[in-house]
Formats: sequence, structure tokens, C-alpha cells
Amino acid sequence: MITEQQVLSVLGKVNEPELHRDLVSLRMVRDIKIQNDAVNFTIVLTTPACPLRNQIESEARTAVMALGAKQVNIKWDANVPTDKRISGRLSIPVKSTIAVASGKGGVGKTTVSVNLAIALAQSGAKVGLMDADIYGPNIPIMMGVNEPPRARDEQHIIPLEAYGVKLMSMGFLVPPDQAVIWRGPMLHSAIRQFLTDVDWGELDYLVIDLPPGTGDAQLTLAQSVPLTGGVVVATPQDVALADVIKGITMFRKLEVPVIGVVENMSYFICPHCNERTDIFAHGGARQMAERLDVPFLGEIPLDVAIRVGGDTGKPITVTHPDTPYALAFHKIAQAVAAAVSVMNVQAAEGELISAGSIPVVRRK
Repeated sequence: MITEQQVLSVLGKVNEPELHRDLVSLRMVRDIKIQNDAVNFTIVLTTPACPLRNQIESEARTAVMALGAKQVNIKWDANVPTDKRISGRLSIPVKSTIAVASGKGGVGKTTVSVNLAIALAQSGAKVGLMDADIYGPNIPIMMGVNEPPRARDEQHIIPLEAYGVKLMSMGFLVPPDQAVIWRGPMLHSAIRQFLTDVDWGELDYLVIDLPPGTGDAQLTLAQSVPLTGGVVVATPQDVALADVIKGITMFRKLEVPVIGVVENMSYFICPHCNERTDIFAHGGARQMAERLDVPFLGEIPLDVAIRVGGDTGKPITVTHPDTPYALAFHKIAQAVAAAVSVMNVQAAEGELISAGSIPVVRRK
């Protein structure tokens, strides 16, 4: 007769690949039930977007079968670790904040933010998308939402929602043809209100689409709420890669861990002949990431469907979820979610260390 202790013992030798710790010590194994030769249990992942779930399942199943079980039934759940610094600074229950930045405009940063948020939501996570580009808000167009938000009471706004993602943008509050001409203090106030006066509810991830460059909005955010990590978006050409250094340097000076770099418009595949063309060169962002010792998260090809999805408010992760282009966004979302989980778990256990003034996650 297989016992619960035996099951725990063998699962205690199965590691979570990202955290390099066993499932039992991470308290990922729950609800063990044994009926004759059938073993049932639940594995609670650190993110519903876990990219290595199949590996965990295979190793866990093999370990339990070795006890003599004829049947192994694994249920899945997820509990995203919380960035403990946020709970002390915000009144809203947000577990992690992910800032998406670029050193210059025109590299597709908002496209990445939108599809990253949707991909995380499609994995089962609770996601919010905050448009911190006060002067040039594009989230309403790209998410296909153009109505004003409603007030819950005199102090709180109910965010709008599309494709399973909660949204807030200055574009919901001002007419499309009206320019926002504000000095720094007013911008600071608006960003603070988006964080404190919007009734976001419980979120696993709040994705924050930053304006391009390294200005007031970035500084305001870093001072207003701890940022769990930052993603830098670039295109392959040299003029854009020079600005990657600025984006990464900005995050490091603000003591925000860099989750990684995304190369957008990486290459083009002709829909007629399938010939690949590197319109803006290729691989530069990966090389820059390696040079600066930050992770490279992936490549997004240049494709008409991605552009059309952004212009019509129907992102490609929604309209064509099984295409290579949408799957590229999902792969990046999985990498981001995995990195956030590692950072939050390690930070909670005192393993977030500093190299000079630059916070880095200890690599094992």
C-alpha cells in the first residue's frame, strides 16, 4: 500500500526547474489522496503561465509511478508569489508590477505590452494594463475600447475591461483630438491616481506601458510603487539598440531588476514565397542583452496581421492565437511570468542580492 509519506518523499526529489528547489519544500504539492493503486494530488504552480509545466508533470508522474502506482492523476492550480514590497506601498492587492519600456519611440512597445497582458490573462492570470504614456496613450485604440470609465464612488474609478484584461489610460478620460499639455507635477499626480484611485481588484500582474525614453513618468512610477521588474523592447537596427542601453541603465539606476529584452520587428516572412528578410537587421537585441548580461526574452517578427490587430483593437493573440506570431508573444509572456516568480520567491527568502547599486537575482 502506497502511503502519503512515500509520495511526499519521491516528490521531494522533483525540482521546480526555474527555482531549483524541490516541489515539497516549495509547498507546491497539495491534497494527496491514495485510493488502492491510484495516487491523486495537486501541484500548485508559481504562475499559470509556467513554461515548464510539462517537464514538472513528467518528472512527478515518473517518480510516483516508481512507487508502484498504476494510475497517477495530477490536478493543477497556480498561486503567483507576491512582491512583498508592493503591499506596503499600495492599497490595492497587486502581486507584481511589470514595466514595459523602450529607449525610443516607434519600436512597438505598446504592441508588446498589449499582447503580453493578453497572453498572461489567457494563461489564467488576473491581469491589469495601465497606460502610463500620459501624452500619447494608445492602449484604448489597441484594445478596442473607447468609452469612459465609471466611478464606483467619489474617490474610485472602475477600470474598463477587454479580452480579460482590466484597463486604465488617459485616453479614456480626454477626447481623442485633445492634447494633454501638462508639466511634470500634473503627470506625477495622474500616474499616482491610476495606481491608487482605480479599483483594480486583485491582480496577479499589473503590466505598465511606459512612455518611450527615460523621463518623468519612469521616475514617478519608481517613486510611487515598487516595480517587480522591467522589460525593454527594441528593434534590431543599431540606432534602436543604442537606446536599449539607456533603458537598461534607467531601470538599474531606479533599482528595478531587468527581466529581459524583446526584439520586435525582428524579421519578415513573405506570405507568398516564405522567404525571410531581415528588414531592420537581425539579432542585435540578443547580442546587446548578452553584452549587458540581461536575459533575452524572444523575437517578434514583423507581420501585417500584428499591425492590423493593433489598429483595429483586435490584437493578434486574440484573433489568431495559434499563429507563430501569437505564439511568440505567449513564449515571451511565459518567460516574463517565470522570471517574476523566481524574483518574488527569492526576495521573500532573502535571496535578492545587490551588485553595487544594481539589484540582481542570484543565479543558480
